[in-house]
Amino acid sequence: MDTHVPQLPPIQVTELDLDGPEGAVLSFGPALEAAEPAADGDVYALVRLRGRPVATIVCHVPPGEDPATTVAAAAHAHLKGTRPAGDDRTAGPADGPPPRVSVVIATRERADQLARALDSLLVQDHPGFEIVVVDNAPVTGATQDLVEHKYADRVRYAREAVPGLAIAHNRGVAVAEGEVIAFTDDDVVADRQWLSALTAPFAADPGLGCTTGLILPAKLGTPAQILLESHGGFAKGFAPRTYDPADPPADEPLFPFTAGSFGSGANMAFRASALRAIGGFDPATGTGTPARGGDDLYAFVSVLAAGHRLRYTPEALVWHHHRETWRDLTNQAYGYGAGLTAYLTALLVRRPALLPALLRKLPRGLAHARTITAHRDSEGAVVPGAHGAQDHPWPRHLSRLERRGMLAGPFGYARARRRVRGVPLPWDRDNR
Repeated sequence: MDTHVPQLPPIQVTELDLDGPEGAVLSFGPALEAAEPAADGDVYALVRLRGRPVATIVCHVPPGEDPATTVAAAAHAHLKGTRPAGDDRTAGPADGPPPRVSVVIATRERADQLARALDSLLVQDHPGFEIVVVDNAPVTGATQDLVEHKYADRVRYAREAVPGLAIAHNRGVAVAEGEVIAFTDDDVVADRQWLSALTAPFAADPGLGCTTGLILPAKLGTPAQILLESHGGFAKGFAPRTYDPADPPADEPLFPFTAGSFGSGANMAFRASALRAIGGFDPATGTGTPARGGDDLYAFVSVLAAGHRLRYTPEALVWHHHRETWRDLTNQAYGYGAGLTAYLTALLVRRPALLPALLRKLPRGLAHARTITAHRDSEGAVVPGAHGAQDHPWPRHLSRLERRGMLAGPFGYARARRRVRGVPLPWDRDNR
């Protein structure tokens, strides 16, 4: 079995802001303030146009050359003759003030990472929001101490004793007071405009049930981090897009079952009434359960199945700290596969009306699954790839693990359902 770890040099993660596709450099530097300034070597850069994210590029800075000049030249070449991506079904201008928002972060024994995420949330430019930390099945008091001492009166603390990301999110839904509920993870750093960009579409479109945003790597320092990003990472591109169940996209024949193309759980928001109407997240899905994942995918499809629209908005940006070790990556590959089929199983169990549509699309769906999990040779340079491109390296060992996870997902979901059987949902417990 091919299990050797590829030897890949680190890639610096930076940001470049330009005055236009071929314009002057407005700013250049590391993506996160705590990172070292860019130097020679391989560079991964988020390119902005007057603050708006429009592309990512990878280039090499030769020794002795100015990184800003080199990256700007690569960005100009990439953007030459292009226009910022758009969408002919975008929401109109907002009518009235932005919605009151609750931001929910579920966490478990990662107080240091949580503090970094909370610091980025507390400086958001949104005019009205609360932050709720859900401490999931804690074994120590570290998270509670952090929230109640360092962030007293600025962050709310809630405890959820039953393990699992979905049920922790449901605890957040139960205590959230906002008209919109946004979710992110404890291993992200949010861009200052993240919350405003993620939630503004709800004011503009009364039929919108969910939004998702752009997720980029905070660091690409280890082979595991680079390979995850080269597999597509979490990014969904730079074109805003609205998914409407009344007008299915012609370029996505598996819609709405390719929920992974809509976004990811580290950067999503729901109209609270829509999320509660579908019963929240399936508690037998998500990290921390035998299902291993799928909680976000289940919610996306359920909201669409209820008739609501879903919007992807790349201006809502968070930087995600990918796991660093090879063991982390192998666990993640297996979990991706398991979560995919677990969420599909959850849909069939909880929303059987979707069965005819799923059966019609099953053959094409199996072919799609084989494509996205396929082994790809790592000839040449290994660089982060565009979402959905499927043309960047993915080792055979990880491909096998992902497919093995897909086979195990339905059984994992069944075990998870048995574990939570008889456990009331958080809002039902609160009403007893």
